[in-house]
Amino acid sequence: MTAPTREIMAPVPSPETEKFWAAARDRRLLVGMCHTCEKHHFYPRSHCPHCLSEEIEWRDAAGTGTIYSVSVMRRASVPYAMAYVELAEGPKMLANVVNCDLDRLAIGQRVRLTFVDFDQGTLPAFEPAD
Repeated sequence: MTAPTREIMAPVPSPETEKFWAAARDRRLLVGMCHTCEKHHFYPRSHCPHCLSEEIEWRDAAGTGTIYSVSVMRRASVPYAMAYVELAEGPKMLANVVNCDLDRLAIGQRVRLTFVDFDQGTLPAFEPAD
């Protein structure tokens, strides 16, 4: 018997996010890097949220981070966890936490990048690093 799975809604790429979703299909996580203020940012956008520069470059993220905050959805038909993960590059990213014991997730816990495949694509997610 297989474990029940949760339905995932497919993202709708925009011109600003298409590179991000294309990289996710290739199992890569991209973050924005501003050439003006030299700060990383997430979510995908055309302007730096720190200095409003348009000099943005997409860079591959290291794929590691720590849980900044976490919520476990227990009343869902299939319980799951969502967390803000502080990436090694600095920005925080909202993502699913998978392949884990939901009762053992904690703020400050180290996580690593993984990907969740579903009918319409691939999403970046995180799992405990140790």
